[in-house]
Amino acid sequence: MHTTISSKKRKDVFDKLKKANQKFQKIYPGDRSERQAVHTVYGGANLFKADSAAVLGQRALEGFKTYAPDFVEFGRVFGLEGISRINNANDKEASDEYLSLSNEHKKFHPLHLSYEVYNKVIKKLEKEAIEDFRIDFEDGYGNRSNEEEDQTAKLAAEEVAIGMENKSLPPFIGIRIKPFTEEMKERGLRTLDIFLTNLLKQTKGKLPDNFVVMLPKVTIPEQVEALIEFFEIIEDELDLKKGILKMEMMVETTQSIMDDNGKNPLMQFIRASKGRCIATHFGTYDYTASCNITARYQEMDHPVCDFAHHMTKVALAHTGVWLSDGATNTMPIGPHRGDNLSEEQKRENKEVVHRAWKKGYDHIRHSLWNGFYQGWDLNPAQLPMRYTAVFAFFLESYDQAVDRLKTFVEKAARATLIGDVFDDAATGQGLLNYFLRALNSGAINEEDVLATGLTLEEIRTRSFKKILENRAKK
Repeated sequence: MHTTISSKKRKDVFDKLKKANQKFQKIYPGDRSERQAVHTVYGGANLFKADSAAVLGQRALEGFKTYAPDFVEFGRVFGLEGISRINNANDKEASDEYLSLSNEHKKFHPLHLSYEVYNKVIKKLEKEAIEDFRIDFEDGYGNRSNEEEDQTAKLAAEEVAIGMENKSLPPFIGIRIKPFTEEMKERGLRTLDIFLTNLLKQTKGKLPDNFVVMLPKVTIPEQVEALIEFFEIIEDELDLKKGILKMEMMVETTQSIMDDNGKNPLMQFIRASKGRCIATHFGTYDYTASCNITARYQEMDHPVCDFAHHMTKVALAHTGVWLSDGATNTMPIGPHRGDNLSEEQKRENKEVVHRAWKKGYDHIRHSLWNGFYQGWDLNPAQLPMRYTAVFAFFLESYDQAVDRLKTFVEKAARATLIGDVFDDAATGQGLLNYFLRALNSGAINEEDVLATGLTLEEIRTRSFKKILENRAKK
């Protein structure tokens, strides 16, 4: 068939386009396939011990069982789907009725989600209550004498080394140093140097798995560049593998959302890290303060936070950089302490804890709804609301998602086979993303994913388009 454009001219144009496409794909490779923690616990460096994860997990479990002794009361606290249909029936009677049903009939009972989430939360708190821990030398530690922070950095490194030996560290761990502002840069670097030097001395040159350094209050790319240069020096001096030190950064100032040229600078920060920045974490309270929001309204779901979240997501989507929301600072801790509390004091404690749990739960759900699948926790008492929100978010739509994805794949495959144009792959990708995130969070297991008709290998491609292409070839 006759064409106007010669093969040589077509090749010349497409060769230039190929370079541009490949450059784009390098910048935006897509989401990373590795596991992302659903939360990060920040704890003062002076309090960190090798067994901190286990101790905090036990405390969280004890608090959960105290203030949510059964799955019916648990469902009422968080207002889980279906619980309103229980009306004012006796909780014990409702519980007995549910437990007497067969597994098939339980799925249709209004208490089913409460029961499933409740038991998943208990199991999580028992086996892996803390996924990620940041040994904090910044806000959670404060400004102390140089001698005291030097000693704390040394002791914290020794505790991490003991934790590595005892296998008591959480799956992800790191330290947050002080910012590289003009006032704090020397202190931030010195803590990093002392910590790493002493840690590697104790471990004979080994770092913990998934170790990361958090740089707070980043406002200019030069701060990131400086940290990376020091990483390179440390790796060289301590005989570490080049590139092994990774960083995260805090997004907690208005200047990290909009610079003096009226542009979002986040991609500049990422480029300055030379591929070492794996995540950004939002600082709710510093950011709202920088927006002149008064203390009472400094909440995770404030509109100024939503603006920053969306600006961050638009700037960094598909770069492979993980995004994390901030924390709720209302602690689920009762006002009365001690072993000999009156019934009235116990009731007041429960009311305070339940109210704080529900507030934190709503904040976390807001983050999940906005596509932020990780956040901060500041106290073990917050862990129950973290996992309740995450598990409920995914489980309440599981059955519908299975049916939709199964049907979607079948229709898409048929459309491909008969030559129709199938241009709604984004919807299929959205459904696939649900299963990837739900599996990562622990809300569902691999067997639950197979109910979609997809194989684990297909799920792990992370691409709905590739799944369809590979099926079309068979």
